[in-house]
Amino acid sequence: MIAYIEPFFRDNDADGGAGKPDGVSMSLDIQGTIVFGGAAAEIAGKDFGGMNSVKPLAVVRPTGAEDISRAVKAALRSENLTVAARGNGHSINGQSMSDGGLVVDMRSTAENHFQVGISGDGVPYVDISGGALWEDVLKRCVLEYGLAPRSWTDYLGLTVGGTLSNAGVSGQAFRYGPQTENVTELDVVTGKGDAVTCSPTENPDLFFAVLGGLGQFGIITRARVLLQSAPDMVRWIRVVYAEFDEFTRDAEWLVSQEGESFDYVEGFVFVNGEDPVNGWPTVPLDPEDRFDPNRIPKTAGSVLYCLEVALHYRNSDRESTVDTRVERLIGRLGFVEGMRFEKDVSYVEFILRVKRSEAAAKAGGTWDSPHPWLNLFVSRRDIARFDRTVFKQLVKGGVGGPMLVYPLLRNRWDNRTSVVLPEEGELFYIVALLRFVPPCPNAAMVEKLVIQNREIVHWCLRNEIDFKLYLPHYKSQEDWIRHFGNRWSRFVDMKSRFDPRAILSPGQKIFNT
Repeated sequence: MIAYIEPFFRDNDADGGAGKPDGVSMSLDIQGTIVFGGAAAEIAGKDFGGMNSVKPLAVVRPTGAEDISRAVKAALRSENLTVAARGNGHSINGQSMSDGGLVVDMRSTAENHFQVGISGDGVPYVDISGGALWEDVLKRCVLEYGLAPRSWTDYLGLTVGGTLSNAGVSGQAFRYGPQTENVTELDVVTGKGDAVTCSPTENPDLFFAVLGGLGQFGIITRARVLLQSAPDMVRWIRVVYAEFDEFTRDAEWLVSQEGESFDYVEGFVFVNGEDPVNGWPTVPLDPEDRFDPNRIPKTAGSVLYCLEVALHYRNSDRESTVDTRVERLIGRLGFVEGMRFEKDVSYVEFILRVKRSEAAAKAGGTWDSPHPWLNLFVSRRDIARFDRTVFKQLVKGGVGGPMLVYPLLRNRWDNRTSVVLPEEGELFYIVALLRFVPPCPNAAMVEKLVIQNREIVHWCLRNEIDFKLYLPHYKSQEDWIRHFGNRWSRFVDMKSRFDPRAILSPGQKIFNT
């Protein structure tokens, strides 16, 4: 089909009627569809964060990379159109939006690629579409081939291209690195409209720039993701700590083991009280289990800590063998006596564990409310100070959702990608304040939480905390320059090479078009 796009700008109070250039007509010959206005544009003008809303000119639903390339080239022929790739719209601060531009709905390409193969060195992989959801990748790989990607995110209702444009972190990252470390080849449409295949040896500058590149250099249309044999079952365990230093000591020991360790290590902070959303009831894995607060030391403070671990095993493994492996590791840990919760679940059920929380949030109305989330990487050097000020004071009453904190290893991250990490030390922590607010909150309530996030970041800056925002969002280029530090010049150079007109991912607000 041939569609005609006519960029237009409406007079409104916000811009005082400024910026009303002559319309630019151009043909966009694609096999997919283009939607102007209506429900599609309404959806594309919002995201999971629910705090931003802009109106795109049109939503492009491509059939493949060629359509995306033509959309980008059409934008290049205009004077001011931008292009944003939208996966499942799970961004928090409008990163997947394009105000008055084109939003490319990557979900329309979800089924374009799915092929399992074996690399030259005998490692299995799967070629998948950038618009595929990780939960669908999981189900197909496990059910059809008995294989699974090595590294995940906690929530899998995200697209492959979306997480690879950031990093993709979960409890497996201490062993395999983030998802960006488990990709060996990409197909990318650059900001020039070129469709390029890249890898560590073929067009390596583009390959490493795109991984963690916040969508600034290209749109991922295919990824080759490393696989491994999928286990059948998982022993899922949570143990509780009253003191942060004891919690971090054990978590760091687990992720630093060269030999046997758990296959998954995460942790979270929870309120030392009976609040059903933020406190004790959030810890037990089975509804029949009971959290006994009488076991918590009287010296415990306003918050407690939970170390969450998991061990993979096969149906053919003897239960006694699994028990022995678990006890060999658990026996080294110094958690509060009697504060251990565990259950055995299938591997797929474990990897999709957040799906149940999603269903509950949707039923309760909080899934569709705003989500002023804050995600950071904090160096090991400063994580105890962060705990004393942020966890024990600023958010001691909880955030209405998970407060994750667990260690990661720098040597599992390739410094050639665009991801930036804290500057010091081999160990650093991911911190995620995943706020959920009540249904239909007023604007003042949401703004208060946004301000608190800002206060946390400003506290980090004032106190020279070694940190970086994960899933970053800044409004000024000065802040972006500080974020990238000595890697800023390289980031700018890659932008000039692969998206010189700065039309891609305008919602990140890194470069002006």
